[in-house]
Amino acid sequence: MQGSPISYSDKKYQVLGTRPIRHDGNDKVTGRAIYTNDVHFPDMVHGKILRSPVAHARIKSIDTSAAEALDGVVAVVTVKDWPDLKDKMADLGEGAVNLAELGANCMAHDKVLYKGHAVAAVAARNVHVAEEALALIRVEYEELPSVLWVQDAMHENAPILHPNLRTDHMGKPGDHPTNIAKHLHFETGDVDAAFESADVVVEREFKTATVHQGYIEPHNSVALWNEDGKLKIWTATQGSFTCRHQVAELLQIPISNVTVTPCEIGGGFGGKIAVYLEPVAALLSRKSGRPVKMVMQRDEVFEATGPTPGSYVKVKLGATRDGKLIAGDATLAYDAGAFPDGVIGPGCMCVFSCVELPNARVHGYDVCLNKPKTQAYRAPGATQAAFAFESVMNELAESLGICPLELRLKNAAKEGTRRVDGPVYPRVGLMECLEAARNSPHWNTPLEGPNQGRGIAEGFWFNIGLKSSVTATVNHDGTVNLLEGSTDIGGTRTSIAMQLAETLGIPAEAVHPKVVDTDSVGYTDVTGGSRTTFATGLAAYEVGLDLRKQLCQRAAMLWECDPSEVTFHEGTFVHQDKSLTFQQLAAQLPETGEPVVGRASISKDVSTNGFGVHLCDVEVDPETGKVRVLRYTAIQDAGKAIHPSYVEGQLQGGAVQGIGWALNEEYYYRDNATMANASFLDYRIPTCYDLPMIDTIIVEVPNPDHPYGVRGVGETPIVAPPAAVAAAIYEATSVRMFELPMSPPKLWKAISEKNA
Repeated sequence: MQGSPISYSDKKYQVLGTRPIRHDGNDKVTGRAIYTNDVHFPDMVHGKILRSPVAHARIKSIDTSAAEALDGVVAVVTVKDWPDLKDKMADLGEGAVNLAELGANCMAHDKVLYKGHAVAAVAARNVHVAEEALALIRVEYEELPSVLWVQDAMHENAPILHPNLRTDHMGKPGDHPTNIAKHLHFETGDVDAAFESADVVVEREFKTATVHQGYIEPHNSVALWNEDGKLKIWTATQGSFTCRHQVAELLQIPISNVTVTPCEIGGGFGGKIAVYLEPVAALLSRKSGRPVKMVMQRDEVFEATGPTPGSYVKVKLGATRDGKLIAGDATLAYDAGAFPDGVIGPGCMCVFSCVELPNARVHGYDVCLNKPKTQAYRAPGATQAAFAFESVMNELAESLGICPLELRLKNAAKEGTRRVDGPVYPRVGLMECLEAARNSPHWNTPLEGPNQGRGIAEGFWFNIGLKSSVTATVNHDGTVNLLEGSTDIGGTRTSIAMQLAETLGIPAEAVHPKVVDTDSVGYTDVTGGSRTTFATGLAAYEVGLDLRKQLCQRAAMLWECDPSEVTFHEGTFVHQDKSLTFQQLAAQLPETGEPVVGRASISKDVSTNGFGVHLCDVEVDPETGKVRVLRYTAIQDAGKAIHPSYVEGQLQGGAVQGIGWALNEEYYYRDNATMANASFLDYRIPTCYDLPMIDTIIVEVPNPDHPYGVRGVGETPIVAPPAAVAAAIYEATSVRMFELPMSPPKLWKAISEKNA
């Protein structure tokens, strides 16, 4: 049900809200867009990584002599080729990382901590020789016990991954070795007293499996370490400046010696922020004196990059008889993978984010275990928390005899609501999303067949601002060249160009956006956190104001008046009875002096607060446990939909990924701690044959922190689907599911036990 957004603003725009052809569309559909694997140099060699066959072991020795002697091999690196890295935290935009641990993840030091952990790397004249050389490297391991489930890793007798790790209890270190890296605690009000006074209390425990972002393009990088000490990298990354920072720190070279060129990126969803291949390719290039290309195979992507964490979550809610929530208690334990600093923080922030809750308590645990180091995945940590919280909300609604949508309306977060972790919401659009759901054709169309059910769930992601820079140059033909540092994953070239076009009163097609390397524009944070259209778009708005000011001065020169007497309105400069359109003035710029160049840099420490509501209809085959999604509607507050088609695409894509998470996707491990389904044949992501058209309803409640009201939209859509699907399954089967994925074998077992 795509159409005009439901707007709560009286502002009218010329460009914003239209649907121009994306600026990179022709290159993308004709195959001319340059991805990293398209980068080639005449003397380039190819790198491959030797990875651990076991999940936990000490490395007793590595013998690379036979590999080095193989004809065609030009370089071999192991951990001895890396600088000695000290503990130092680096902010990656969507989370922070300890650089010493990041280096140990790129290449194992004294221990391997998961199956697939990098141990050594080879560069050779082609991939086949490199693979042959890997087979000649001899590594002696002393295998150690491993642990794969977060609750098991928390036990005192669990195998310890890092002997020096102590639990950080809200800033206070523990006194004994542990796998629990961090304990977070947020609390407001008198939680215990509130539960004692509640008329209805529901408490449940939930588990979710590790899942992968599932991007189609594997990680790949090209590095060229010149004789002058300058390092050039071409890579698929969500943040070229973040990549530059990580590589410079890991290799202990000046940041000014590193240039990162972001190529087109075939999906990331948070999984292409941390570096894996870039520093390894750089070391191989320095040692060989040649450019080095490295491309992961799909099993390497699954086993050696950052999936989202498996989790254990317990949620307890208390309410009065009329449905008012008065108490909440949540415990979240997320696996961080092999190294600390996972996404437990956002999980704790988001678990109670959709409701007003005067008395709330949250405990969160960041836990290490023998899996790949976890990374962001679209609203990192929020989906696991929402699956638990929204499921308990639906059960609470049934216990109270209240419609689940009405229960949410009664308790919805709004302007002035304080989250348990402290922030107070400004103007937000959750109530409007719930009202849109209540008025939607989906909610008001009855189900027709047996074994069918309908579910509802809310989702939230706080979104971020951070730093962005742009520069712009006015051309004599009335067009504008826009240089930006935000890598384009979801069409942000166009959404940013449209904001500049709106500010200048010119068509979107008159702005020519280009994503450039780290030497060509000011520092820009990662494309993640649903920040890019908001923050880099805000920079584009500011550069538009800068250009307008300069152009008013140029018009004043032509008209021989004071610049303050020149006004601007919808692309036209006016002084008394004289006027020039943007294009007309641009054509006369050579007569007025130097070129007109604008710049803008912004740093916004704000959250744009994205709320959404999802509706899901399913049909369950009780004989097999197979779930078929019949109808799905994603409703979200976009603040202002710059390009509605892109917003619809983000809602649809996030919903599809969330449905896959709900029904099929999981890392399945054998008893020896190795992954059994490290391919897209066995790791089951949804395809077009599995789902109906995802309907969308865009709500526009303007964000007060942006001149056009923009909110981030990319991450909220993945938060609600598992809980919405679970609610629909319950309506269809009377079976509540507390574990993801709700795959056919698990659901069939639950139905069979209920009917036994």
